[in-house]
Amino acid sequence: MKTPIQRIRHWLEYLYGAEVGEQVLPEIMHRMDAFRQRWPQGFRASPPLDHTDAILITYGDQFSRDNEPPLRTLLSFLDQHLAGAISGVHILPCFSYSSDDGFSVIDYRQVDPALGDWDDIAALRRRYRLMLDAVINHVSQFSAWFQGFLHDEAPYVDYFITVAPDTDLTSVVRPRALPLLTPVDTSSGRKHVWTTFSADQIDLNYANPQVLLEITDVLLFYVEQGADLIRLDAIAYLWKEIGSSCIHLPQTHAVVKLWRAILDVVAPGVQIITETNVPHEDNISYWGDYLPQTGSTDEAQLVYNFSLAPLLLRALSTGDAGKLTQWAASLHTPAGAIFFNFIASHDGIGVMPARGMLGESEVEALVEQTLAHGGQVGFKANADGSHSVYELDITLYDFLNDPRQQNTVVDVQRFMASQAVLLTLPGVPGIYVHSLFGSRNCQTCYDKTGRPRSLNRQKFDLSALENTLADHHSHQRQVFDAYRQLLQVRRQHPAFHPEAHQTVLTLNPAIFAVLRQAPPSQADTVLCLVNVSAAAQPVRLTSASLPPAAGWLDLLTGRRYPVDRLTLAAYEVLWLRPVRD
Repeated sequence: MKTPIQRIRHWLEYLYGAEVGEQVLPEIMHRMDAFRQRWPQGFRASPPLDHTDAILITYGDQFSRDNEPPLRTLLSFLDQHLAGAISGVHILPCFSYSSDDGFSVIDYRQVDPALGDWDDIAALRRRYRLMLDAVINHVSQFSAWFQGFLHDEAPYVDYFITVAPDTDLTSVVRPRALPLLTPVDTSSGRKHVWTTFSADQIDLNYANPQVLLEITDVLLFYVEQGADLIRLDAIAYLWKEIGSSCIHLPQTHAVVKLWRAILDVVAPGVQIITETNVPHEDNISYWGDYLPQTGSTDEAQLVYNFSLAPLLLRALSTGDAGKLTQWAASLHTPAGAIFFNFIASHDGIGVMPARGMLGESEVEALVEQTLAHGGQVGFKANADGSHSVYELDITLYDFLNDPRQQNTVVDVQRFMASQAVLLTLPGVPGIYVHSLFGSRNCQTCYDKTGRPRSLNRQKFDLSALENTLADHHSHQRQVFDAYRQLLQVRRQHPAFHPEAHQTVLTLNPAIFAVLRQAPPSQADTVLCLVNVSAAAQPVRLTSASLPPAAGWLDLLTGRRYPVDRLTLAAYEVLWLRPVRD
């Protein structure tokens, strides 16, 4: 049985060898001791995640109004419109940056002055769980660290990865169809630096233990600023070894395990969430190994459930829930591990996580629907020089609903069916802000930046948005009302607890059916049914997995249904509780 300190020593020696690892250990211990001295009564522990939790994913400047920092406007919007519906907020990178809407960070410790300051972050944290981004695979070319590298200043000369341009890097897995190496002119001549994502996102060199220490300082700083969850952006690409794929390397997992062990000591209430847009088995590997002595895994507490989106889109596009049902039935979470369920985000909708579950023709059908509905398609580079579809750049509402043939009633029903599936599965739901309103593609945003992802990144003038929401006939208001109802009902029922039992049922190919049952100490059962098709579907409730009941009560409408059979209208959602009288 290893203590957290023993785990820290082990992973340092694994990464850097016994001699260097022993030299780095006192540096880590010094940082941990200093942290604890600043919190002599112990660091505040966040309550465990449960069925009352739902996290809103949003930019810091998503909402604006005159003469107010956007972070303050965000808090106002949450308090006025989402109180009692969401419990936490994931603020996408809110630091000073140079490109990629925040993901090229110039200074990890400075809130972008255009958004507000750390006091505004603290105000959000006082009322909501806070998830902060740790964009630590790379930094902006305008960061002090990279500028020091360009001028051959110590210690920054070894903070980045330089590679001879004729080096064979064909085995490296690429998430972008861009050059992997970027030439830069330094005080000592031209060098080629590793840039996984863009020329303005220079990868850090974690083979240098000083970089590890720097980023450890950053993570502890985020904890002290109130982060309940720390999102490790693009973590799969963290460690590089020439001749390897440079994705999911054992050293990358070791670094995450090391940070987990550090937080387990100084801030055990803070949780790590890994963002890895990859096939399912690779994705869940970031939970790490189960440690019986702790009753949990030893790496991330949460992983993004990337496979959900493409499978759900396929189900709603075809009216067939079969593959979604089959996949959901296979889901398993070790004790202490949680899925972060989402189907829309600031990025495109990834299709790589469905590899092995959807065939090429099925992926192509998703591509065709994206293009037909006004979206774009992002590609990744393959080792053989070819390109593969990586993501669909489109708002979720417009993917599901053809902008050229609008039917508000059906469109809203179809969209809310997708959100009901999201809220049904075990885990914590992550809700992209645009899903609250059924946002459509922002063509003007795309025209302005030339970046396909901008279609899904529109910002709002809060007064204009509230005027739209005041119109009860608008699809935005209808989506917003329906979403808040789902969230408010969900948080009242422990059957939706992340650790509640899930039984996936096969009742009708067009029906996604899940029975959620709370832990034994909390008697609560909910049968969740979602019709993914445009036609009415009969359902016979004859599964041996269903509890005995005299009938079923729909938690969303209050309507009572017979015990054995019912019919769901097109895209209808039912959350049924057994009636035993």
